Amino acid sequence: MIEKQSKIRKEEKAVLVGLIQKEVTPEQVTEYLDELAFLAETAGAVAVNRFTQRLPHPDSRTFVGKGKLEEIKQYVASKDINVVIFDDELTGSQISNIEKEVKCRVIDRSDLILDIFASRARTAQAKVQVELAQYQYILPRLKGMWTHLERQGAGIGSRGPGETEIETDRRIVKDKIALLRGRLKEIDKQSITQRKERGEFIRVALVGYTNVGKSTLMNVLSKSDVFAENKLFATLDTTTRKIVYENTPFLLSDTVGFIRKLPHHLVESFKSTLDEVREADILLHVVDVSHPLYEDQIGVVNHTLQELKAFDKPILTIFNKLDLYEANTFDEWLEDEVKQELLLELKEKWDRATNNNCVFISALEKKNIDALREIILTKVRELYLIRYPYRDIHF
Repeated sequence: MIEKQSKIRKEEKAVLVGLIQKEVTPEQVTEYLDELAFLAETAGAVAVNRFTQRLPHPDSRTFVGKGKLEEIKQYVASKDINVVIFDDELTGSQISNIEKEVKCRVIDRSDLILDIFASRARTAQAKVQVELAQYQYILPRLKGMWTHLERQGAGIGSRGPGETEIETDRRIVKDKIALLRGRLKEIDKQSITQRKERGEFIRVALVGYTNVGKSTLMNVLSKSDVFAENKLFATLDTTTRKIVYENTPFLLSDTVGFIRKLPHHLVESFKSTLDEVREADILLHVVDVSHPLYEDQIGVVNHTLQELKAFDKPILTIFNKLDLYEANTFDEWLEDEVKQELLLELKEKWDRATNNNCVFISALEKKNIDALREIILTKVRELYLIRYPYRDIHF
């Protein structure tokens, strides 16, 4: 079985490794490694150094070149490093080869994200989804890395004639995947029943990159107490609240955040949770406008919505953390008139890009929240009138 303890132990020292390939710039790789450092911090590790190398494509054996691997090896030995984290997905043989060289634990970005999800799963559904994703991740890597699973029921008759240890491990993992999928189907049936019981309410879902402030905004809009903190994937389980604005009721859901290079197994496993996105009538795409790569993050979210076949829904783009954007962008000496002109240019740019379906707010400072409520209310009422054209609806 997969070990239940975390891959990352608190305050472990980690080094990060990224490749500069021809489709990305060094500046982008720096931002990607910043995010990887934040992931490591969320898992409990401290990133003490990072290594990058420009290569047209990863080395099939060790991902990075021989010279760079030797550099990492020497640093790991001299600084007592606990774990080396690669920003891209590694094969089982690459992990095995690198670990032999650096004499240290090696994980990749996908493994790190899975580890964070495992530590933050609270409900039975989230725990099963994460465990399923972990087994799906490990299955293709069994050949390259020794995993030696516990032999549950490994008595007489458990191993076929001539079956090797790796084949037995593979069979155990496949059986476990089948078992977890069956368990997830049962949980999904219960979730579908719960969603049907919500009646004919218009459904609104918050979506966005991880750590953009969705849960904080959820708290502001619903006046509830949803867990929110400045860490990646603070929310795994979908939270739904009934909200009433000016006698108009609707359901608002907060969903798991998306991220660049989100492991495919995780997207597959969490599809039931993401049904809230697929079944929503309106999507509120929350963006951290203060982030230097917020436009890239918008692209990641839009791509994920396309994968979920939810991109054709009405989408309101909410540019959050306007207070941080102003603090990071404007110098103190800049005149207020110039600041307002620059903000107006930014808003006009995104008005054009979203066909006037955007709003700029600060959820933390509750800035422009009334305007946001008015926009949401208008869109919800429009959908009620479209859905129930012959019903006498009193708002």
